[in-house]
Amino acid sequence: MTDFKEEQNNEIEALESIYPEEIEVLKTDPYHVFTITICSQETDQSEDEDLASCVIQFSYVEKYPEEPPLFEIVDNENLEDDQIEEIISLINEQIEENIGMVLVFTIVSAVQEKLTVMVEDSKRRKQEEIERKKRQLEEEEQKRFEGTKVTVETFLAWKTKFDAEMAEMKKEKVHKEKTKGLTGKEMFMRDESMADSDLKLLESEEEGVEVDESLFQDMDDLDMDDDLEEAGD
Repeated sequence: MTDFKEEQNNEIEALESIYPEEIEVLKTDPYHVFTITICSQETDQSEDEDLASCVIQFSYVEKYPEEPPLFEIVDNENLEDDQIEEIISLINEQIEENIGMVLVFTIVSAVQEKLTVMVEDSKRRKQEEIERKKRQLEEEEQKRFEGTKVTVETFLAWKTKFDAEMAEMKKEKVHKEKTKGLTGKEMFMRDESMADSDLKLLESEEEGVEVDESLFQDMDDLDMDDDLEEAGD
C-alpha cells in the first residue's frame, strides 16, 4: 500500500533543499500548502526590468502523487494575461504527462524555462520595434531629402512656367533699356499708360472740378504792367 503522506513529506524536503529562498510552506495539516517563486533565468544581456516571475501556490491532495495537486498563480511580475494563460496550460500539460510521480520540481523547471523564453521573445520584439521605427524615420528623412520625383509631365509643366517667367523678365528688361535716359516728354510719348492717365484727368475735369474762387480775389491788385515790362527787358 502506497504511503502518500511519506511521498509528500519527502518531496517537500527535496524542494526546500533545492529552493531554500523561493519556497514558503503555508500549511502542513492535513496536507501541505506551499508557494514557490519562479523567476526567468538571467543572461549576460539581462537587466532587472527584463526579468519575469510568478508565484505558484501548490496544495497536495490525499492521494498525491497518484492524483494531481491543486495549483494557482497567486502573483506575477512583467507578465501579460495571455502569458499567464500559457503558463497555466504548460502546468496542466506537465501534470498530465507525469501523473503518478512527484512532479512539482518538474513543473517548476518547465515554468522557469518558459519564463526565460518569454523574456527573450519580449526583448526581441522590443528590439524589432525599435529597428522598425528607426527604418521608418530613415525612410521619411530620405523622402524629404530626395523631394518630389521628376516625371515627364512635371518637368514640362515646370519648363512652361519657367519660360513664361523668363519671357516676362526679358520684356521688362527691354522696356527699361528703351526708356533709360529719355526725357519726361519722350517717356510720355512712349508710355501709353501716362497718356491714358492724362486723358483720364482731362475727362474728370470736363465732368466738373471745384475751384476755390477766393484764390483769385486779389488778382486785380497785382501790377501786371510791371511784370510785363520786366519780362520785356
